[in-house]
Amino acid sequence: MKEGTTNILITGPPGCGKTTLIKNIISDLSFLSPVGFYTEEIREGKMRVGFRGVSLDGRTFLLARSGFSSRFRVGKYGVDKAGFESFLATIPFQDAGFVVIDEIGKMECISGQFCHLVEDLLSSEKCLLATIASRGTPFIEAIRQRDDVEIHLIDRKNHMDIAGRVKERIRALIERT
Repeated sequence: MKEGTTNILITGPPGCGKTTLIKNIISDLSFLSPVGFYTEEIREGKMRVGFRGVSLDGRTFLLARSGFSSRFRVGKYGVDKAGFESFLATIPFQDAGFVVIDEIGKMECISGQFCHLVEDLLSSEKCLLATIASRGTPFIEAIRQRDDVEIHLIDRKNHMDIAGRVKERIRALIERT
């Protein structure tokens, strides 16, 4: 792990458990009062039809949905850029020492406001825990190449080991500040 960094990124293929890992870390470290959001699938029966975001205080917002009318699209999903940006404005990122973002991905990066927020958080002294797409836009690739991030590649086999290491790293970072 990079000694000086406060930016911890989790990556891996779709379905490997990135969001589950983030939710477990949030639960185990809730005493640190993290702020931010995670994403989850919207399903109708067995079919995925979209994605919603959930703030760490329990509020939800629509991120994207098939059939959603929008000029912003990722695959079959229309992205609610305005709704996402309105939601972001309600999260007290600047007041927190521990921030969680799930995910730095193609849908989220449609928002310039989101990209600016991510850049500000990465450059701050805050402890940032985020998931990031394995590949994506030039913005995503630039984040993955930064010297001030440590990236953990997860799969179904190393999930618990990575979770333990990341939790210990976050505790150490928070105690240091």
